[in-house]
Amino acid sequence: MLADVEAGVVSRAEACDAHPDLLRAARNAAPPLGRRCPLCPDGDLRIVGYVFGPRMGSGGKCVLSDAELQRVARRNGSFMAYELEVCPECGWNHLIRKYPLGAG
Repeated sequence: MLADVEAGVVSRAEACDAHPDLLRAARNAAPPLGRRCPLCPDGDLRIVGYVFGPRMGSGGKCVLSDAELQRVARRNGSFMAYELEVCPECGWNHLIRKYPLGAG
């Protein structure tokens, strides 16, 4: 994606398309990742986690700490966890990893 933005194949607006809830979590609660945004000079990347599964609702649950993630993992059911890097300044976001969670 970054190469496509640099080449002009993908617009910056297309690449910086974070959902408002994802941006809100990045701006207000997410821990810093310790890296600068690859698309804007002012952005410090944040790491935001979400878990989807039984009784989580259609939007999943935003999980911002390891302790919170472990509480979800102990619940009954199969869950899928997602970790994203997000720039709270420009809205660039990228899936770092996804993995199953829980006793399923």
